[in-house]
This record gives sequence, structure tokens and C-alpha cells, in this order.
Amino acid sequence: MSKHNFKSLEYLLHGNERHRLAFEEMNRLQIFKTLQPFDPVLTGTLPIGIDIPSSDLDIICECVDHNAFAEVLAHEFGSLHNFKISTVYANNLKATICEFEFGSFVFEIFGQNLPTEEQNAYRHMIKEHTILLEKGEEFRKQIIALKLRGIKTEPAFADLLGLEGDPYKAILDY
Repeated sequence: MSKHNFKSLEYLLHGNERHRLAFEEMNRLQIFKTLQPFDPVLTGTLPIGIDIPSSDLDIICECVDHNAFAEVLAHEFGSLHNFKISTVYANNLKATICEFEFGSFVFEIFGQNLPTEEQNAYRHMIKEHTILLEKGEEFRKQIIALKLRGIKTEPAFADLLGLEGDPYKAILDY
């Protein structure tokens, strides 16, 4: 896996079967076209090749107006299976979170009034991608094995790297 532009979905076309399926279903849904005003980025485990069958598709967005963002989400995706939307506080910032099912995937759209590249989901993914490139295929397989046992991504990385304390912070400091 080489370094690539995570802001474009084109890299998924050169990935595994699940990557190509995600690309196809996101295109069918036209989700990035709909979310384009919010600078969407696919984050999480799928882009960096450590997803498991139960992994969802996490899309982060920058939204200044949470009400307007929620209206777009409800209008465009509200009829989809298991649609739900809520506004919470994450890392002391207001966040609008939308979930639904489409095709083979559960989608989670997360919006904060913060540029996508500054959001923790993006920062974690970039750091984890760098670690995976450094540590190699065996390390990647160990992460996936831990995830299959129910361990979340950041705690799995922290465990294998021997990091202490809050795994979410420790990964960013690594």
C-alpha cells in the first residue's frame, strides 16, 4: 500500500474486492457528490486496509451550520434503511452524526465545524496508515486479528505498539 490522496476515492479502484464494492456503492448513492459542499473524506479502517466484515464506512465532513447539514442528510438519505441522525458533543465540539444502511455497508457520516483534515478521525487514519507502511504486512495482519476479536482500532494499535494511557491520544503522539 503506497501513500495516496485520501481526499479522492480513486484509490479504492486499485484496492481489494471490498474497496471496489465500497467505491461502487458510494457512486451509486452519489454520496460524495451530495456531501461535496462539506469536504467529505472517507476515513476509518477501509481506506487503510484493516477493515473487517462488520466495519462501516465512516465519512467525515466539515459543517458550519449543523441544522443545514442535518437537513441535507435527512433529505438525501432519510428514506434509507435504519436512518438515524443526532447531534452530540465530541472532543468538546458539536457534531452531527448520521447512520444508515445502503447496499452491503453501514454508513456513518460525521460532521463538525472543523476542517476535515483537522478532525481526529482523519488524523488517526493518517497516523495509522504511516505506521502500517513502516511496520509491514505482518503488523497489519495482527491489527486485523485483534479487530476480529472485538478490539477497537486505536486500542489494537496501542497494544501492539506498547503504548500507555489513552490509546486515542497515544496514537497521535506516536
